[in-house]
Amino acid sequence: MSPSIRTSVMNMPRSGIREVMDLAWATPDVIHLEVGEPDFATPEHIGRAAEEAIRRQAVRYTPNAGIVELREAMASKIAARNGFEVEADQIIVGAGAVQSIYGALLTILSPGDDLLLPDPGWPNFTMMATLLSANPIYYPLRSENGFMPDSAEVERLITPRTKAILINSPSNPLGVVMGEPTVRALYEVASRHNLWIISDECYDEITFDQAQFSPGRIDNENRVISTFSLSKTYAMTGWRVGYAAVPSAIARELSKVQEPLISCVSSPAQFAGVAALTGPQDCVDLMRSAYRSRRDSAVRVASEHGIPFVTPQGAFYLWLDISQSGMKSRDFALALIRERGVATAPGTAFGTEGEGWLRISLANGEDAVIAGVNAVAAQIATCDLGQMTDQEARS
Repeated sequence: MSPSIRTSVMNMPRSGIREVMDLAWATPDVIHLEVGEPDFATPEHIGRAAEEAIRRQAVRYTPNAGIVELREAMASKIAARNGFEVEADQIIVGAGAVQSIYGALLTILSPGDDLLLPDPGWPNFTMMATLLSANPIYYPLRSENGFMPDSAEVERLITPRTKAILINSPSNPLGVVMGEPTVRALYEVASRHNLWIISDECYDEITFDQAQFSPGRIDNENRVISTFSLSKTYAMTGWRVGYAAVPSAIARELSKVQEPLISCVSSPAQFAGVAALTGPQDCVDLMRSAYRSRRDSAVRVASEHGIPFVTPQGAFYLWLDISQSGMKSRDFALALIRERGVATAPGTAFGTEGEGWLRISLANGEDAVIAGVNAVAAQIATCDLGQMTDQEARS
């Protein structure tokens, strides 16, 4: 008999997106709209900064929290673009936003604590909570509310075990952006119950018609942990550079946690991050403009086919209502790969509230996005025809 495996690892659910990815990779000539992977090259000046770091042998260990130059650049960016002030020593550089969030949760959660999570929401949130032996408790995001959290409903979920509320804006998978009133209402709930707020803002620079509002702007009680990423903004997914802006009281503790997790982020990648944040930002404008164009084309095609959707105000995802097909989201997504050669993410990969929905990534070319929406429409039409045939057979 083999030695045992940690129970929390055995209990951790596998990402529903990965199931689709595995089938898509095994299927030739698939259009990939299942993953949030920018199709742009990392801007050249960012790559050159990493090359220069390697040439001058800046390839050693760095402080756990990251090099000073990068943390200063991150603090300046937050002040200029997110609207609140932090010192460089309140910044902890992580291996992507995912590790920054995990490190923050590891710092504040104890086994048995409750963590309030959005549903639909990024599946990694649940995976993290499970690994930490915390209890994921879901607050629903419903279509009738524009997929915005209802602060009163969130408050009703709070128990003496609740430790934190995690919010995500712009949202993956929904593309919704929380305005100031929603953020303030959630902050007031956290304040009344003395909870942490973990704010996932990794799509903060990809917004269209509505500006993103950071809860750090109103945090006068040192309860907000804000997490950001260079991955989406600068097409740097594989560089693995994210960061957390935290209250001074826990900055040292979160930095300490870095040592057993990653020690530090790759030093050439950190210097690339300095170039990304301090260099020309026209690359960000160009990518944002492309995502907006794809968004507009996708919603136009969906409208032409009569498919309900959520118009994304940020991030690069289109949330499509496929309930009229009569199929479960997972079955629909798998059939779409096998029968139409298009890979998307089923809504249930993001929680039970995602049933009847499909997420399409706009991080592929415009032609691919349009082809994907057309394929969804064709699949729905096939389902409708099948249902009609069944009804005719019964009549």
